[in-house]
Amino acid sequence: MSLDSIFSNFLNQSQGKVYEVCHSSKYTINNIDMNFYNYNDSLLLTILKIWTFFLIVFAGTNAQAQNHDRPRTNVGLVYPLSSNWTSAPRDTNSFSLNLIAGVSAAEHGATIAGFSNIIHNDARGFQIAGFSNHVGKNADGTMIAGFLNTYEGGHGTAVAGFANIATSSSGAQIAGFLNKGGNVSTLQLAGFMNIARDNKGTQIAGFMNLAKKSKGAQIGFINIADSAGTQVGIINIARNGEKSLGATFDQNQTALLTFRSGGKVFYGIVGIGYNFKNKKQKYAYEAGFGAHVLTIQSFRLNTELVNDGLESFKGGEYWRSTFRLMPSFRIANKVEIFAGPSINYVNTNTEEGRKMTTKYINSWTRHDGRDLYGFYWGYTAGIQVGL
Repeated sequence: MSLDSIFSNFLNQSQGKVYEVCHSSKYTINNIDMNFYNYNDSLLLTILKIWTFFLIVFAGTNAQAQNHDRPRTNVGLVYPLSSNWTSAPRDTNSFSLNLIAGVSAAEHGATIAGFSNIIHNDARGFQIAGFSNHVGKNADGTMIAGFLNTYEGGHGTAVAGFANIATSSSGAQIAGFLNKGGNVSTLQLAGFMNIARDNKGTQIAGFMNLAKKSKGAQIGFINIADSAGTQVGIINIARNGEKSLGATFDQNQTALLTFRSGGKVFYGIVGIGYNFKNKKQKYAYEAGFGAHVLTIQSFRLNTELVNDGLESFKGGEYWRSTFRLMPSFRIANKVEIFAGPSINYVNTNTEEGRKMTTKYINSWTRHDGRDLYGFYWGYTAGIQVGL
């Protein structure tokens, strides 16, 4: 036998072995895939069988009780596929569990749904839903929803990813975006806005608090009420509060038109203006908080903590944080003059910013001298007119 024929036989045998291995591997992988899908189908079927078993058991138990006001247990998928069947909207439950959504007349215990709970009357205990809880009357327990809670009133706690809406009264409301309550007696905490008719508790919002009457506290960027207790924000509007327009000037030759608003103690400050020393960074702004720490007839001693800056809108930054001690005198009806010392912390990376102040209590630089940080003494003076 020649060398060529031996080599050809070896190659043909090798190809046959490779084909057998590949064919066997493909068959094995196909078997694994089929077993995997069969396992999933079997698992899903088992879950459905268990759920159906509990549904039949609870349906049989509830069928013995004809009184709809008697607390019972409800287990289901979605109305009317539950152990309470079509009578669910008339039933009062001590425990309710629905994979998608549940409907009942009242709940006196735990109420759990994958998507939504709908309760026509009162709810006590604990309600949790993936999307929303809806209570027709009072909610006196705890409601937790991924998106929304709605209810008429009550003294419970409502927690929602987006909003809590109550029409008459509410206990504590905590939401990612919005809380709306009638008479709020405890707490409203929202990422964006709180709304109440009568606030006797505390409203805390990332942007705005709104109330008709507020005997409690409002804490946010903007606080608005017809009559207010304590307001802590940059802009505070209330009929019984103080509002004034003013003009200020400081040691850096920055002039500002300011709006101060607040109550008997705390007030907010916002202002815009112009710096007469710089050629580039000359547009000024400020925002902060103040407090009336002492009032004796026409004299008041105020303290203020503000952040301000200068902008050219072409790059670079000048940022300053300032604490002011501001004695003020009322020289005429609604007219005050004020002046006082300040201590300032500055951060700047521009040439104009570094030349703004020459004498520092302490200063240092970073990034090869480009960024300047420092503390220095200053002053602010101005006049304001009450609105």
